[in-house]
Amino acid sequence: MTTGSPAETHHGDESPREASPYVELDRAAWAQLAAEWDQQGSPLGSDEVMRLRGIGDSLDLDEIRDVYLPLSRLLSLRVNAATRLHHEQEQFLHRRTPPRTPFVIGLAGSVAVGKSTAARVLQQMLARWPEHPNVALVTTDGFLYPNAELESRGLLQRKGFPESYDRRALLKFVIDIKSGIDEVEAPVYSHLVYDVVPDEKVVVKRPDIVIVEGLNVLQPARVRDDGRTGLGLSDFFDFSVFVDANTNHIREWYVDRFLRLRETAFRDPNSYFARYAALRHASAVDEARRIWDSINGPNLVENVLPTRSRATLVLRKSVDHTVKYVRLRKI
Repeated sequence: MTTGSPAETHHGDESPREASPYVELDRAAWAQLAAEWDQQGSPLGSDEVMRLRGIGDSLDLDEIRDVYLPLSRLLSLRVNAATRLHHEQEQFLHRRTPPRTPFVIGLAGSVAVGKSTAARVLQQMLARWPEHPNVALVTTDGFLYPNAELESRGLLQRKGFPESYDRRALLKFVIDIKSGIDEVEAPVYSHLVYDVVPDEKVVVKRPDIVIVEGLNVLQPARVRDDGRTGLGLSDFFDFSVFVDANTNHIREWYVDRFLRLRETAFRDPNSYFARYAALRHASAVDEARRIWDSINGPNLVENVLPTRSRATLVLRKSVDHTVKYVRLRKI
């Protein structure tokens, strides 16, 4: 396990190995948490799971039941606790209690690790709890600079690196959410044309929960030119999740996804990547590995992976894309 810190591990027994700010549970122990209180089975049907599953993911009903059902329950408990704390604080301040601001969840991880699938599943699962039916999902892709702007800045080949995002606009979006503004807009990104869609917005209206998914959402605040530290996106998260896996496995998942897209989305003449559709298998593999080794791999090592320790909870995947253990920061 590449953890970076010792963990108090539980594999069905109660004997801790080392003192740690984390508790770690293997899949069986984590799944048992749901089995103890839920007897209804998976809250999602097979058709829904297929719709939510990303290319290359092994998401199935077992994964929903064993991994995401306990996680959605934990998050629901945290949301309800935040609501109670909100009311108690307003009473302490002798203020007429306004509506609580949305509970914001940051979800990070590498390209091809399955974070988008995880975000979609959590959105659907959390919305099924009656206490918080309005769950919004916003991806940070929309806050990438448009391709023309990236090209003018010499950043087109560094798309996905922290400097390729309009970080000020992204930070303002989350601040507006946590300020309780009724309607907040976010830009929209098209993976087909590989660019931000001009004049198209997604509107988030009075959500109970907002999931913010992206590569770099757990980046710490930057140090300004004057030496002062500004605000970071993660300063406004109430909970954060990092989807993790062995870097060699992620590289192979990326190549596999590239090959699958070559047979599907890349064949659309409007696709930015349409030129890859005609590649022979061996050439496509070489090209996918080149892209990974020159862009996505370095970004993972330099920027994404170092933020893993900032997450409240880590989902660690096996080579078959299934979650094998969960690490949760203690309260």
